[in-house]
Amino acid sequence: MMLGIVVLLVAAAIASLVLQGRRESMGDAETRSLSVAEAFAHAPGMVAALDSPDPTAVLQPLAEQTRMETGVEYIVVTGANGIRYTDSDPSQIGKQANPRYKEALQGRGFTRTYKGSHGRAVVSVVPVPRPGGPPAGLVTVGIKVETVNKLAHPSIPFAIGAAVTALALTSGAAALVSRRLGRQTRGLGPAEMTRMYEHHDAVLHAVREGVLIIGADRRLLLANDEARRLLELPADAEGRAVTDLGLEPRTAELLASGRVATDEVRPAGNRLLAVNLRPTGERGGPPGLVATLRDTTELQVVTGRAETVRERLMLLYRAGDRVGTTLDVTTTARELAEVATPEFADCVTVDLADAVLRGEEPEPPSGDVINVRRTAISGTSTDHPLYPLGRVIGFVPLAPEAIGSSSGHTWMVPDLTSSEQWRKVDPEQAARILEHGFHSLLSVPLNARGVILGMANFWRAENEEPFDAEDLSFAEELVARAAVSVDNARRYTREHEMAVTLQRSLLPRGLPEQNALDVAFRYLPAQAGVGGDWFDVIPLSGARVALVVGDVVGHGLHAAATMGQLRTAVQNFSTLDLPPDELLSHLDELVARMDQDEQVVGGIAVTGATCLYAIYDAVTGRCSVARAGHPGPALVLPDHTVEFPEIPAGLPLGIGGMPFEATELQVPEGSRLVLYTDGLIERLDRDFDSGLEQLSQALADRDRTPEETCDDVLEAMLPTRPGDDVVLLVARTRTLDPARRMQWEVARDASAVAGVRKEATEWLADQGLDEEGFVTELILSELVTNAIRYGSEPITVRLLYDRALICEVSDCSSTSPHLRYAEATDEGGRGLFLVAQFAERWGTRYTARGKVIWSEQTLDEPPPE
Repeated sequence: MMLGIVVLLVAAAIASLVLQGRRESMGDAETRSLSVAEAFAHAPGMVAALDSPDPTAVLQPLAEQTRMETGVEYIVVTGANGIRYTDSDPSQIGKQANPRYKEALQGRGFTRTYKGSHGRAVVSVVPVPRPGGPPAGLVTVGIKVETVNKLAHPSIPFAIGAAVTALALTSGAAALVSRRLGRQTRGLGPAEMTRMYEHHDAVLHAVREGVLIIGADRRLLLANDEARRLLELPADAEGRAVTDLGLEPRTAELLASGRVATDEVRPAGNRLLAVNLRPTGERGGPPGLVATLRDTTELQVVTGRAETVRERLMLLYRAGDRVGTTLDVTTTARELAEVATPEFADCVTVDLADAVLRGEEPEPPSGDVINVRRTAISGTSTDHPLYPLGRVIGFVPLAPEAIGSSSGHTWMVPDLTSSEQWRKVDPEQAARILEHGFHSLLSVPLNARGVILGMANFWRAENEEPFDAEDLSFAEELVARAAVSVDNARRYTREHEMAVTLQRSLLPRGLPEQNALDVAFRYLPAQAGVGGDWFDVIPLSGARVALVVGDVVGHGLHAAATMGQLRTAVQNFSTLDLPPDELLSHLDELVARMDQDEQVVGGIAVTGATCLYAIYDAVTGRCSVARAGHPGPALVLPDHTVEFPEIPAGLPLGIGGMPFEATELQVPEGSRLVLYTDGLIERLDRDFDSGLEQLSQALADRDRTPEETCDDVLEAMLPTRPGDDVVLLVARTRTLDPARRMQWEVARDASAVAGVRKEATEWLADQGLDEEGFVTELILSELVTNAIRYGSEPITVRLLYDRALICEVSDCSSTSPHLRYAEATDEGGRGLFLVAQFAERWGTRYTARGKVIWSEQTLDEPPPE
C-alpha cells in the first residue's frame, strides 16, 4: 500500500512538472510572439512599406530575416484589406487572411492559440498604427504548439530521474520499515495484531493471578486488575517507581531488586503473596521484569502440610538407601539413628536385646525387668544426658514403655514435663533429661516377624513442636523398615557365627610338635563370610612333615563343611605314607564321588576345590611337592632370594582324567617354604602375575622368622580386609644332625641279626639312650628277621634320634607284613604284635625300590636342640 501511494504521488508530481513546463513554455511563446509582433509592427518605415506599390517586395525579406533570428514559425503582414503581404509559405502571399483580423484592425491586438493554415500555433496579432488614422495593416506572429512542447521536453528526463530516485528511496525505506514492523509484530498482520492484543488484554485482566511489568528503571509499566486488587495500587500507579507505590517494604524491595525469584512469599496487607520475578530481555525483548503474584494466604497451611509430607517421603526414601547397607546389627542400628536426625528428631537412640546382638531371637520377658543394650546414639549435641553406648537399660514391665516393648505398641509422650508415668521409671535421670531441654519422646518397638527386637527412641529438644499423630505414623513406618534390616542382619550374624564356629572347629587349632620345620600360619576369613580355605601340618614317619594347603571355591556352611571333609580325608590318606601325587589322586577320586552323591540328591557339587601337598624330609633336606590346580609355593633361600619352583599344575580336584605329577626339590637348611591360597595374590585390582611379583618383593632381602614373615606379607599384600579367604603357611626348614642318625646294611643271613642288635646298642649308648636298648633290640630283631625271611636284598637298617627314637628296616620287596593274633599252638607270627606293643607307632611306607617298615618309641625326655 505504501508503494502504491508513492507511485501515485510520483506520477502526479511528474504530470504536474510536465504541465507546469508546458504552461511556462506557452507563456514564454505568447510573450515572444507578442514582442516580435509589436516590434515588427512599430518598426520605422512600416507604414510607408504598406503604402508602397509592392509591400511584399519590401517586407518579405525583412519578415523572413526576423523570423529566422527570433525563432518564430512565421511572420505574416496583412494590409488593411486583409491581403497577406508576407508569409513563411510564399504560396499564401496575396491570399485573404482569417476573418479575425478585423478585430485587430479596430486597434485591439491579441494573442491566441488556434489552428490556422500553419497548424495549431500560438498567434499574436498587432495592428500597424498610422499616425492620425486607422491602422495601416496587421502583423501576425505565430509559434507552433509543437515547437512550444519541444521547449518543455528537456525537463521531462530530469523529472523522470528524480521520480525514479524518489521511488527507489521510498521503496527501500518502506522495506526497512516493513521488516522492522514484521520483527516487532512477528509476521502478524493488522487483523492478527488487533485480535492478539484484544485477546492478550482480555487474558491479562481475566486471570486470577496478578501481573506486573516493570521497566529497566524499576518503574511500573503495566498492572492487571488482579495485581491492583492484591497490592491495592492507586489509579496512577503506571509510570511510578515500585518503591513509591506504598507497598510493604519487603515486597517493594523484592520487586525493585531485579533478581530472579521463584515463589518467594511476601506480605501485602493481610495477605501472603507468592512472588515470581523473571527478566523480559532474555529473548530479545526490552529490558525489564515481569512479576506474577499469587494469593497463598488460604493455601499456606495446606502447603505447609504438603511440604512436611514431601519431606517425610524423601526421608523414608533416603532411609531405604542408607539403612541396611551392611549385614551388621550394630551398623544397621546406627544407620537408623543417623537417618532420623536432625530432620525428624534432635536425638535418636536405639536399644537392642543382647540376644539380637549375638544373632539370636530375643525371648519373651519373664522377670520384673526387661534388659536391652544401648546400641546406637545420634543427635545434634554430644553433651546429652541420655544413657551412653553399651549401657544395659532395664525396663520395668509395669511402666508404659515396658508395656510397649512387650506388646509391641508405640508409646508417645508429647510433653515430658507433664508425664508422671515417664518420670517414675528413673526420676533422677528424668530430671537430667528435662534440664537438658528434651520435651517430647516417641518410643517405637523394632518389630520383625512378630518378634520385638528392641526400641527406637526419638527425642526433641531444639525442635519446639511436640510429636503428634502424624509423627507417630511416620516413625512407625521408618522403624518398621529398619526392623526388617536389623532382623536380616541378626539372622546373618547367627548364620555367620555358626559357619565361623564350624570352620574353626574344622581348622587346626594348633601346630603339632615336630623338629623338621619351624612353622607359622595365618588364616583370614573373607569379608563376606567364611569360606573353604584350609591348611594342615602333619608329622610323618622318618622325621618327615607334610604341609597341606587347599581351597574350596565358595563361601558359607557348604564350603566350610566340604573343607572339613577334604581335610579329614587328607589326614587319613597321609597315615598311609603315600607320595604327594598318589595322595592327590586318591583325593581326586573322593571329590568325584562326593560330586556324584550331591548330584543324586540335588545338592551343590564340590567342583572347584584345589590342593597343594608337600612332604619335607629332614634327613635328606628334600621336599616332594604336587598340586591340583593350586598356586605353587614360594621358596626363600638362605641368601634371601625368592624362587617360584616349577610344579606341574594338575587339574582341580574332582575333574579327573589326568594324573598328578610330583616334583622333588632340594631345600637348603634355613630356607623358607611359603604356601598360600589364591586370595593372597589375586584381587579385583591386581592380577595373578602382579600378585606374585608383590609377594616376591615382600619375601626378599630380609632374614625373618616365620612369624615375622607372615606379618610382613599380610601387611604388604592385604592392607584391607580381603574379599576372599586367605591362608598363609610359612615353614623354615631344618635338617637332622648326622650324629643323631645311623644307617647300615644287613646281609640276608639269620646270624646277622645279632650284629644288628650289638651295633644298635652301642649307638644308643653313645646317644645316652641306654634305657631304650632292650626295647630297641627286640624291635630290630623282629623287623630284621622279617626282612631276611620275607624280603629281598639289599636290607638296610636306619636309626633316627628325633623327638622319638625311630627304627627303620627297608628292603626291596613290596610285600607288606600284617599284624595278626597267633594261635596258641603257632610257633611264630608274634613278631609284629610285639613291635606294636612296645612301639608308640609303627607302619609301612613304600619307596621306589621297595618298602620301609618303621616304628617310633616315645622317649622320656625330649631330645636336645
